[in-house]
Amino acid sequence: MTNANDALVLDAAAQDLLFREARTANTFTDEPVTEEQLQAIYDLVKYAPTAFNQQALRVVLVRSTEARERLVSHMSDGNKAKTSSAPLVAVLAADNEFHEELPSQFPAFPQAKDLFFSERPARENSARFNASLQVGYFIIGVRAAGLAAGPMTGFNAEGINKEFFADGEHSVLAVVNIGKPGADAWYPRSPRLSYEQVVTTV
Repeated sequence: MTNANDALVLDAAAQDLLFREARTANTFTDEPVTEEQLQAIYDLVKYAPTAFNQQALRVVLVRSTEARERLVSHMSDGNKAKTSSAPLVAVLAADNEFHEELPSQFPAFPQAKDLFFSERPARENSARFNASLQVGYFIIGVRAAGLAAGPMTGFNAEGINKEFFADGEHSVLAVVNIGKPGADAWYPRSPRLSYEQVVTTV
């Protein structure tokens, strides 16, 4: 009987690195995360698919002590300590004015900017959905760099938006701790639904 893994082109080590052995880290070492690593991650994950190539994700890298303290003040209690100690924290947000870039980023149909996204509610809905797709790719990119990601949604979104996006044009989606995993970094692996529970053929 053929192993299902044989159907994948990606080699087994890469499968483990990106998926099977990758976990949400809760502690980190103090090894720094470099700008070169972040640039390499972005250069990989920028190819995530988005509608009209809108690329609504925006990333704020929180490196300074002052900015870290501001961020931690808006995190849920259970997320404060690990956000304080991670080598790097990224605030991932949707840019609700992404449509301004569409004429250059989707030259095949530059009219999309005004035809589909002239109204703010339509932009916000599209930005949130498509930037969320990019968040998933960002996490995989962090893993591809040999780092661990600790994505979190336990925070005061309104507070973070005001603190880091004062223009009112962005909506925070996730906060991601990034670095090399530290001691006791992993919680026990939770179960996953089976293929049969998820997939239906019609």
